[in-house]
Amino acid sequence: MKLKACLRSIPFIIWRVFRLSIFLFLIAFTTGGAIVPTGGFNERVRTFTREQEFDFVTWTIDAAVTKFSSWALSAHRFMTPEEQSQLVLDYLDQVRNVQTLNHEMLVMYSDPTIDDLAAASQPLKENLNREIHRLESLAPLAESILQNQIMDIIHDEGLGFLGQVIPPTLYHVSDIPYNLIISPRSEITSLMSVSLTPGLSVDVMDHVEQAIYYDLDHAALVVPIGGMASYPAMVMQTSNLVRLTEIIAHEWVHNYLMPRPLGYLYFNSEEIRTINESVATLAGIELGLLTLQKYYPEHIPPELLQPQEEPESPPPVAEPDPDAFDFRLEMRETRVTVDELLAQGTIEAAEAYMEARRQFFWENGFRIRKLNQAYFAFYGAYNVVPGGGPSGDDPIGPAVVTFREQSPSLADFLNNISWIDSFESLLALLDR
Repeated sequence: MKLKACLRSIPFIIWRVFRLSIFLFLIAFTTGGAIVPTGGFNERVRTFTREQEFDFVTWTIDAAVTKFSSWALSAHRFMTPEEQSQLVLDYLDQVRNVQTLNHEMLVMYSDPTIDDLAAASQPLKENLNREIHRLESLAPLAESILQNQIMDIIHDEGLGFLGQVIPPTLYHVSDIPYNLIISPRSEITSLMSVSLTPGLSVDVMDHVEQAIYYDLDHAALVVPIGGMASYPAMVMQTSNLVRLTEIIAHEWVHNYLMPRPLGYLYFNSEEIRTINESVATLAGIELGLLTLQKYYPEHIPPELLQPQEEPESPPPVAEPDPDAFDFRLEMRETRVTVDELLAQGTIEAAEAYMEARRQFFWENGFRIRKLNQAYFAFYGAYNVVPGGGPSGDDPIGPAVVTFREQSPSLADFLNNISWIDSFESLLALLDR
């Protein structure tokens, strides 16, 4: 009976894969290697980035082939829910094993007391290759399981359409491109971003940033990211289940918003970009936690667990250490001061201040490579944690958080906020 049912489902699977392939093809050719405005400035930037730009088309085709193979097999359908969750946990353990062996290899090649590195490292290399091969065999099935588990949560939250989650939560673990952020020196705004090849050396990053600064009179910063809303979504390799589920859900929210104003107007204004990123961050955290609660309850970190009942008396609150370094508070102060200096037109003073503050953060254990207008343009868009941080006094993130608190469900929150086209329209939602 199972064989007959499987055979009957083959035409349906082929039709779904065909529709998916068309969607992937369109995404690949509309995404390109960089997200930039057209015109002369674009071409001037690309004289410094062209050789380093990430090839989205090739990546998307390769990822689509991988998704097609795992979808056609659908091996997870013959596993119990418990077996599926266990396979994902085994995969994460394997990621951890490979990461540990890679670190051991790095330490070995840094050891000055080893004379014959080739001979000494051979057993470790062989073991690493075996573990990488096992990881590669587990990855497609683990991805299929996890994306279906998150898709079930999205459906449970009422975010489906005619019984289907659109788009499906397809993702592929990959080396993630670096993101080159460019901001005018006179103000903090993300003028453009370019996706660069993973694995760039720091000296190449610095060369690109310096060239844009001196030749184009703009601030630039190359930053690492955890995922990208390509399709399938691009997700970093991690053994952290909490982080992994949040990233997958975060990138799905970006793709969910894409055909709606909050999505397709992403690059029209800094306000919309900040709202979009804040929404994706909030919803990603929420969907990730719901996934853990349903499929991995024993792996929820203690700090994310909600108390079952209120204690009779609240626990004593520890007095804050006045000498403890508060990164978010200090970064908020930095952003506010930089905004004031730029508003006064004192660009050089603002940049000198940022460098002094970077050294201050470094002395307190926060290894910031470069602190400039592009740094704040990028990190300031993620503004859902109280305290401001790189966002300074920006009211957008807190407004998004307030609207989520006012919304009776995640579906209501996303369905309403996805149609706004400005910060003013968000404020209008809050005033309803």
